[in-house]
Amino acid sequence: MNLIDSSGWLEYFADGPNAAFFAAPIKKTNQLIVPSVCIYEVFKRVHLQRGEGAALQAVSIMHEGLIIELDAELALLAAKFSLEFKLPMADSIIYAAGYANNAVIWTQDADFADLAGVKYIAKAQR
Repeated sequence: MNLIDSSGWLEYFADGPNAAFFAAPIKKTNQLIVPSVCIYEVFKRVHLQRGEGAALQAVSIMHEGLIIELDAELALLAAKFSLEFKLPMADSIIYAAGYANNAVIWTQDADFADLAGVKYIAKAQR
């Protein structure tokens, strides 16, 4: 399974310098999980930058993967990861969702750089 964190989705939708890094796992929709917090973050950012229509279109593409909701069990795991790895809330939820689903987490967010199960690429300068 693969999980693209919010920074990866945003890079892909913006066709940024690292978009190709995220394209292959995004296109394997039968192996893709999407934490609901990623939907929140991507919708909000795309809406601010390009409007509601573009944000809804982005979210519809994200729905091609399996949506992982935040339940009590995942919230507790995320809280433990937040404490252990000093992760912000959204990042800890994303990491917990990947961990709980045996998924590789694809990201350009430096908070994940040294964590197990992560494929990290440094954010390219535009």
